[in-house]
Amino acid sequence: MRAVRLTVVTAAATAAALASVTGCTQKSDAKNGDAIKVTAADSTCETSTKEAPAGRISLDIENKGAKATEVEILFPDDRIVSEKENIGPGTTYTLTAEVKAGDYEIACRPGMKGHGVRQKLTVTGDGKTTERDPKLDQAVADYRAYVQEQADQTLPKVKVFTDAVEKGDLAAAKKAYAPSRLGWERTEPVAESFGDIDPKVDVREDGLEDGQDPKTDWTGWHRLEKSLWHDQRIGATEKKLAGRLHTDLVDWQKRVGKAEITPTSMANGAKELLDEVATGKVTGEEDRYAHTDLVDFQGNVEGAKKAYELLKPVAAKHDPALTKELDKQFAALQKLLDGYRTGGSDSYEFTSYDKVGKADRKELSDAVNALAEPLSKLAAAVAK
Repeated sequence: MRAVRLTVVTAAATAAALASVTGCTQKSDAKNGDAIKVTAADSTCETSTKEAPAGRISLDIENKGAKATEVEILFPDDRIVSEKENIGPGTTYTLTAEVKAGDYEIACRPGMKGHGVRQKLTVTGDGKTTERDPKLDQAVADYRAYVQEQADQTLPKVKVFTDAVEKGDLAAAKKAYAPSRLGWERTEPVAESFGDIDPKVDVREDGLEDGQDPKTDWTGWHRLEKSLWHDQRIGATEKKLAGRLHTDLVDWQKRVGKAEITPTSMANGAKELLDEVATGKVTGEEDRYAHTDLVDFQGNVEGAKKAYELLKPVAAKHDPALTKELDKQFAALQKLLDGYRTGGSDSYEFTSYDKVGKADRKELSDAVNALAEPLSKLAAAVAK
């Protein structure tokens, strides 16, 4: 779940943008020292240049504000090329991305809400491309198939959930809630890249924009979660919201296979999934009423591992020590998670998160951080 951002993406603009980024990526002539410096604050977003060569670029981000921020590279239609969320006050981060010639924007979003403060970025090039490692092309193709598969498999589970809500069956709706979210949680960064889907289906109440009314503007899983667990009721509003959730997720299913995916976006997305765990699941904020956070947690880890494993053949060639460490930390985190399963070894039944004590949450958090640190280096490893 990301903070909400309202966007309007026309079909024509989307098609045009997709056409502009297909094919192999030209390797940039920029040297390491030519990274674009992005200085974010609570009301400003400064960049060291407004122009960069096509290919693989890096943003050296520093947050000088008092709020956590998010920095994005955006297409003209607001689809996300690459992003980094939750950059804390006083911290830095290097974001690696692949871009073709064209017009973009770099956005800083203080508090991770709203349109953000934006700077134009023109990416130049002569149209020539160089072939990248065929293994990376295969990784992208396989990952694209994976995200489509996850969407296709999710819709029937969503239908079970929304049908139960529409029938007013509280117990059945509660049972179907967590399973309906797994495919989304595994591939959330891809859905977020469209900008307009996530705010409809996965925003929490505290993620609404200033001025939005939870009674009229809040939709999706978490709105229904509150009704089912906190209010213990299903009324006419909830039945209507269930239908809308299903419709919005059908839209996701239709669009997800056309998302812009690159090796670096896969690597950055894997890191974003771990950030989702660190900022939402470990804290218990994500499913604060249902306490099914560990199911979402498992989905995030599985999605991150899938992207990593597809990129691993190239990453291992460039940085074998990194992949060795990633294998170790993925295994350690999974072992810890498995200890909270209440069903069989392959089940998605987990301990209710309100039963997980402070010390155990700290242990989970430490394991997530131990994995997130080397995972943050994966994009640079595949981009070498």
